[in-house]
Amino acid sequence: MISKDHLIKRFISYVTVDTQSDPKSETTPSTEKQWDLARKLAKELETIGMEDVSIDDNAYIMATLPSNVDKEVPTIGFISHFDTSPDFSGKDVKPQIHENYLGGDLLLNKKENIVLSPDYFEDLRQYTGQTLITTDGTTLLGADDKAGVCEIVTAMEYLIQHPEIKHGKIRVGFTPDEEIGRGAHKFDVKKFAADWAYTMDGSQIGELEYENFNAAGVEITIKGKIVHPGYAKGKMINSMYIATEFINSLPRMETPEHTEGYQGFFHLTQIKGDVDETKLEYIIRDHDRKHFEARKEVMMNLTEDINSRYDHDVVFTEIKDQYYNMREKIEPVMHIVDIAEKAMKELHIKPHIKAIRGGTDGSQLSYMGLPCPNIFAGGHNFHGRYEYVPVESMIKATEVICKIAELTAKQ
Repeated sequence: MISKDHLIKRFISYVTVDTQSDPKSETTPSTEKQWDLARKLAKELETIGMEDVSIDDNAYIMATLPSNVDKEVPTIGFISHFDTSPDFSGKDVKPQIHENYLGGDLLLNKKENIVLSPDYFEDLRQYTGQTLITTDGTTLLGADDKAGVCEIVTAMEYLIQHPEIKHGKIRVGFTPDEEIGRGAHKFDVKKFAADWAYTMDGSQIGELEYENFNAAGVEITIKGKIVHPGYAKGKMINSMYIATEFINSLPRMETPEHTEGYQGFFHLTQIKGDVDETKLEYIIRDHDRKHFEARKEVMMNLTEDINSRYDHDVVFTEIKDQYYNMREKIEPVMHIVDIAEKAMKELHIKPHIKAIRGGTDGSQLSYMGLPCPNIFAGGHNFHGRYEYVPVESMIKATEVICKIAELTAKQ
């Protein structure tokens, strides 16, 4: 049995280290503070008995659990990221442990009256009677993805301590900067040398995912012309008005708050401007590759349409693809999804196979030659003050890792 207290202690030791990444940084890792947990993890892997533990100049960590069977079996991997989102503070995380959750409101912060309520977050009710870990409501928790990191380390420790569980060679990898879309950019797939892998980076118990968004980032610069307002007739060009026109010309109902399932969207993430210049930042998401390309074309056509009304270009749009739907790379090797599904069923977990409305390191790694579906890590409400994780889900995720290793050796 996985020790509940041991797992909680390990998880808290991770989330109390600030590892927030920074999209504006050009270094890897994007923040120096990510090294604090990276070095801790490398040392911990050595302590529990992992072999070939390495940490490179960019803070990518790898380690090996040697095979304990006398036959050739595939080498599999388990991967998680240790950075946390820049969307909300990850500094001075104060975890709170709620034993035997009764199914009602959880008061996270009495002073600021911050309440985690099942009336708003309905998934909470399914964890009645379990142990929940939250914050005090002033920071995120970091279960995305320190829960995954904790589960992998704990699973490897368990397998080392229980050699009666037969498995092939297992590789583990921990990455920085996943939250800013760069987690796999410098991942050495050749060095990792696994036949396939799983990211432990999903949400609720049972999730098993091998589809994700196609993704692009868009930077739009709108150039205006500042003139004294008393003499501006026929001369001033207000970039903020043009920005407003651009925003309002996109489909209003094709935004994150109006879409679900396989529906894609345009998402305005930032706006900053004055009369002379306004900058817009968007992300484009769609599971269907043709629809994804069409969304990019909509933005470029809108740019051309607005520019055609002026005697010079005023809108400058730059689109950069970020990652693609990994389904294309997973479908030819669907047995790796089947193994994970079987592992869950043998542990009496109902698999919930769905498409990710986002991306993981696995989506990029799959295109780099390492097929990499995604498995639940247990957390909910990522990137904000209401993030929580049921400890029982983390224990089940740890058991899934061990069971996948066992089933792969039996294939």
